[in-house]
Amino acid sequence: MNRVLPAVRLRVPTHEDAIVWHRIFDDPDVMEFQGGRAAELSVYEELTARQRRHDAELGFCLWTVLDGSGQVIGFTGAQPWERSWGPAGEIEIGWRLGREHWGKGYVTAAARQTLERMRARGVPGVVAMVDARNSRSIAVTRRLGMRLAETFTTPASQRAGHCYRLDLRNADAA
Repeated sequence: MNRVLPAVRLRVPTHEDAIVWHRIFDDPDVMEFQGGRAAELSVYEELTARQRRHDAELGFCLWTVLDGSGQVIGFTGAQPWERSWGPAGEIEIGWRLGREHWGKGYVTAAARQTLERMRARGVPGVVAMVDARNSRSIAVTRRLGMRLAETFTTPASQRAGHCYRLDLRNADAA
């Protein structure tokens, strides 16, 4: 079934977005696969600042997602995987939305825009690192045409995770 995706806009996160992200991610359901609770505001301030640097240096970042009315509903985008485990050095796409926006196609619409932007930047491929229990994010990877490439155990939580891959050089991708 090909449903019509909602209109979304991606923008480089502002300092003010850190406050909004902190508020909308302060939900145990939203943070279920990221430790169960929102980080302190200072973490989101550093995250949005880092994303502004990524955009300036790389031309991509975790962008703030705005719905059709211009309301901030979360983030979607790409950044280098900077951990020593997993797909070190590769570009990871990711997403996180406020709970009230789940199941409406926002992540898929925003992630497709991310893939178009990454392809335009000449990025040859992306990965998505997903907790193996996160069926909602796994469904998004499938809608994007990503394929499971590797199963791993996260060092900190010792949970099973999946690494999905997408070759952006393939014109048929997403």
